[in-house]
Amino acid sequence: MPPNDRPPASRPTEALRIDAASGAATPARREIACEIPVSFVYGDAPYAVMMASPDDAEDFAFGFSLTEGIIRAPSEIRSVRVAPREKGLELHIELAPGRFREHLARRRALTGRTSCGLCGVETVEQLPQAERLAAAAPIAPRAVFSALANLDRNQTLNALTRAVHGAAFCTRDGAIRVLREDVGRHNALDKLIGALIREGVSPRDGFVVVTSRASFEMVEKTAIFGAPALVAISAPTSLAIERAQALGLTLGSIARADSMMVFSGAFASEQTAEPEAAAS
Repeated sequence: MPPNDRPPASRPTEALRIDAASGAATPARREIACEIPVSFVYGDAPYAVMMASPDDAEDFAFGFSLTEGIIRAPSEIRSVRVAPREKGLELHIELAPGRFREHLARRRALTGRTSCGLCGVETVEQLPQAERLAAAAPIAPRAVFSALANLDRNQTLNALTRAVHGAAFCTRDGAIRVLREDVGRHNALDKLIGALIREGVSPRDGFVVVTSRASFEMVEKTAIFGAPALVAISAPTSLAIERAQALGLTLGSIARADSMMVFSGAFASEQTAEPEAAAS
């Protein structure tokens, strides 16, 4: 399906603007982010429906397949076909024969939402489990603050709509190499990971920044990809911190222009405090 035939990422919408001081209502026009159902089909077997932004569907197919544990490497996907439907998109993903047999053996029902990345999981054992990361050189704090300073200007869809999350992969000097956006924070990270594995980018060459809270799923997906550090604009959850510590992932959260809290691991600075000290 050619990209031009796909649903738009946003559309202009009429509304009324009400002034707080006077109560006056005036016609207004606002660019609104589009949210559509995206169905993942492996072979002829439907697997999941995620509510997502239409852009970067192929990246979504690769990243979601990796972080869901359906593939271990991009070479295990033979092809991705994007098919339009009346109200959304279908991603038809052809897996290598051996991988497809394994997928069928562990297939489970899953219905996604923009606010949840684990809907349909019935037992704790079904949660995705990353392996502990190999030791890597720490990221310099100045690189993190450089990336944060340039994050907004790279979020073109959010500049229009103010309704989408961003996930960026930044080089060790803080340059934003790849950024993906989506109405769902998990989807944005999956799209980013998909783009990176399709390009063959080494996860150890940089770090991930997300414009959301640092939840368990965001930590797990980052570790599955193999990046040594995750920086989140908002606060972490308790399980995110526990998993980051167990996986050897450096976790920075509540990241602002003037400061960042470090809850797991360490950044390359003589002044970086231990996680316990930073949280006290």
